[in-house]
Amino acid sequence: MASAASRLPSAAAETYVRNLTRVLGRPLTRSEARQWTRRAFQMYSRYWTEGARLGSLDPGVIEARMRVCTGWDEFRSAMDRGKGVVLALPHVGSWEWGGAWLTLKGYPMTAVAEPVEPPALYEWFVSQRRRLGLSIVPLGSGAGSALLHTLRQGGLVGLLCDRDVAGGGVEVEFFGEKTTLPGGPATLALRTGAALMAAAVYSGPGENHTGEILPAIDTARTGSLRADVTRLTQAVAHDLETLVRRAPDQWHLFQPNWPSDPGWKRPL
Repeated sequence: MASAASRLPSAAAETYVRNLTRVLGRPLTRSEARQWTRRAFQMYSRYWTEGARLGSLDPGVIEARMRVCTGWDEFRSAMDRGKGVVLALPHVGSWEWGGAWLTLKGYPMTAVAEPVEPPALYEWFVSQRRRLGLSIVPLGSGAGSALLHTLRQGGLVGLLCDRDVAGGGVEVEFFGEKTTLPGGPATLALRTGAALMAAAVYSGPGENHTGEILPAIDTARTGSLRADVTRLTQAVAHDLETLVRRAPDQWHLFQPNWPSDPGWKRPL
């Protein structure tokens, strides 16, 4: 179904090609655009299929199909400090699989869930994630307090932050163009002393999953809170670029994300 949908004209496909052009730094031929779009739709289908099945899998299967290639020792050292860790995540691969695996390793994660339609589907996916040991906080005004509480208890917070869904984000340069990204990861790290690290969980090879954790971003205070949040959010944006470039076909970003995109609306 995903392969068939990728061949049909759609705003999602057109937007993906625009986003991919930014990632690759060059225009795509028509043939390249078709091939990349088909692969991206297939990987997005895999994300939803695996997400639906994840809650019913045996924990041994989850553990056997996941490995972290880089950053694991630094992550554990940061957690051992007792001030918590903020993982800045792109919409790449399957972050839920990584969250489930981290729970099995003794690091349960608190995450913010973006509402999807219909509401019954949203509630089902939230319940699935909770079965995996993930603590889900609804996107909204109360999310910040819940995340601060988690970090002050030395816990782990994972935040998808390559889209400014809630609005009020920080202006950064992202893949060569100005846009806004959430300042939440930087703000939480500055207020709590938590380590700030960008990470992604890629689908593959085969049915397995591969985690990548980048080195911690330097969160030492250098100016006002506003200036430091802007500086750190730009650093997060650069790390997200690195993670996305490693698997552009797994970047599940089919929405306008830059002011120059057709259909882009300024986040409220």
